[in-house]
Amino acid sequence: MQPLGADEPAAVGPYRLLGRLGSGGMGRVYLGRSAGGRTVAVKIVHPQYALDEEFRARFRREVAAARRVGGAWTAPVLDADPDAPVPWAATAYAAGPSLAQAVTAHGPLPDRTVRALGAGLAEALATVHALDLVHRDVKPSNVLLTLDGPLLIDFGIARATTSAASLTATGASVGSPGYMAPEQILGGRVTGAADVFSLGAVLAYAATGTPPFPGDSSAALLYKVVHEEPELGSLDGELREIAADCLAKDPARRPAPADLARRLAPQGAAALITGGWLPGLLVEQVSRSAVRILNLEASADAPSGPLDFSSPAVPGQFGPAPVMTPAPVMTPAPETAPGKVSVSLAATSAPGERGRGRRVSCTVALAVAGVLAAVSLGVTTWLRPDGGGGNDTAGGAPTHSAPADRAGAIPARYLGTWEGKATALDGALPMGTFRVIVHQATAGKELGRLRQTDQLGGICEDILTLKQVDSTRLLATSTGAKSNHKGCDPAPHEIRLTPTGDDLTYTSTAAAEGNPEARLSKVTPDE
Repeated sequence: MQPLGADEPAAVGPYRLLGRLGSGGMGRVYLGRSAGGRTVAVKIVHPQYALDEEFRARFRREVAAARRVGGAWTAPVLDADPDAPVPWAATAYAAGPSLAQAVTAHGPLPDRTVRALGAGLAEALATVHALDLVHRDVKPSNVLLTLDGPLLIDFGIARATTSAASLTATGASVGSPGYMAPEQILGGRVTGAADVFSLGAVLAYAATGTPPFPGDSSAALLYKVVHEEPELGSLDGELREIAADCLAKDPARRPAPADLARRLAPQGAAALITGGWLPGLLVEQVSRSAVRILNLEASADAPSGPLDFSSPAVPGQFGPAPVMTPAPVMTPAPETAPGKVSVSLAATSAPGERGRGRRVSCTVALAVAGVLAAVSLGVTTWLRPDGGGGNDTAGGAPTHSAPADRAGAIPARYLGTWEGKATALDGALPMGTFRVIVHQATAGKELGRLRQTDQLGGICEDILTLKQVDSTRLLATSTGAKSNHKGCDPAPHEIRLTPTGDDLTYTSTAAAEGNPEARLSKVTPDE
């Protein structure tokens, strides 16, 4: 577990956050504690998905699926708000590493541990499939090893077996290369047999320390799963037979989860786990981790307490919902902890018109965490042609705009490095910190860079190309840098810098990002 950064959230919903457990393709996971003292794992989605309605539907499905399963060998969902501006869910915290972490740190697991692991996961899948669901993403990182047995987590792409809806939209994963069944890769009908294939790959990995379909790229892994036989290495005896049966290319030849569980543990998984099922090194690791967690306290310099929501979390079997009273969108933590923010997210806030955004994406996760600062360059001071002062107004457009077509075209008023907090969706969504560098340029040439940093440290950078400039406004084309991560939108859009007093107001035409706005102050001299 990593300590919370100075700009990470102190609380989400009614839970105080104690540290960051990890990050995956869909979001970050934090260790939290309820007002009553219960330790939980709080999953907060990555910002690039918070305004994506397709992702929201997926997240609701994950919550609903985990709620339905709620049996042995799975982590129960206790609370959730999938309709919050940044969706989150809280599950019971399981003290223990993932299978991937355990094998990486300690190597292959002993035979008894692998059998108990497989039996527990097979029983979990039997429960899942009995509910007409398919997990679709059984892999080492989605299996936790606790003293009480293995836990199958992350129902993010679980689906009803009769559903034909696609999950191939941008940002949505349909599984993990190397652990997906051939029919899943080829776009065929996915049934519970696909989970059995994945379980066979997990067992082989646990027993040998290497995946049965090794490769250096996703393309190579997918090809091997479809066309080549698994590499089972040192795996022998009945475990080898079981893994090979699970990894059959033909779904009809794979065993049912219940049959698989009986082969691995005739008396049931619990019988193998009772009395100890993990090797000594892992028992020590889990025990020490559990003691540290119990002794953890929220940072004394950022006491945030429970946060109220404007509407209940998911009702039903999730456990007690927090007390709901109106609350401001953001409540700063005490001044002794700069950057720490507790966030109360109004469930009534609506996503952007197009449903997804890049900077909104980069920062929404932080709104969730509670500290997405935003750069809103809202400036309306009209300057004289010589760059002198003018009258401040509340709005309006410049009277004219001349092409920037000569050397030294950018007035000195704009030059330098500017920084501030931004918002999107008409101020409803914090966006993080915007930093704009403006240097001298002519029309069609690069005039500088825009760098946005969200509160979780995610960064998007744009290249700014000058279009037009005069004393009242600067127009530029903003295009995502090639080095950006995939959560940043590379599509060109227009931005405007308008003088406002000693500051600059930044506005953007990027509707997919929620039309960010920011007021920027100069932080370095003219360049």
